[in-house]
Amino acid sequence: FQALGYAPCAMCIWQRYPHVVAIGMGLLLAIGLPIIPLLLIGAASAATTAALGVFHTGVERDWWEGPTSCTGSGLDMSSMSAEDLLSTDGPSSLVMCDQVAWEFLTLSMASWNAVFSLVFAGLWVFAFGMRQSNSTGPSLTSPPTPEA
Repeated sequence: FQALGYAPCAMCIWQRYPHVVAIGMGLLLAIGLPIIPLLLIGAASAATTAALGVFHTGVERDWWEGPTSCTGSGLDMSSMSAEDLLSTDGPSSLVMCDQVAWEFLTLSMASWNAVFSLVFAGLWVFAFGMRQSNSTGPSLTSPPTPEA
């Protein structure tokens, strides 16, 4: 959404890190590294970003307070420049975490991240379950071997 002019807040950035981990796990799975640990890490990563999305949604909807570093409750004016203080637009470098920048079907970007990340976490868990049901014995951490 940055390409469309929506600058991310700090919490939006936090939600990206677990996505990077999950993508990394998918790439490692694609090259044939041990399956079970990667599936579990991928599921945990997707669940983590979903939890961050739910927390961010709660901050946006005033269900609870967010970090003072990016919400209206803790604006630190000492770090602002004179131009920022005199500007009617507010500080140019600060994107507030408690303000919804974009909505679709009444859900913010943080909410949609939570929804889709829960789906992805479910897919990771489903893949783990499928792998568990198709595996026996000590081969749980190894890729399947072709049968002759």
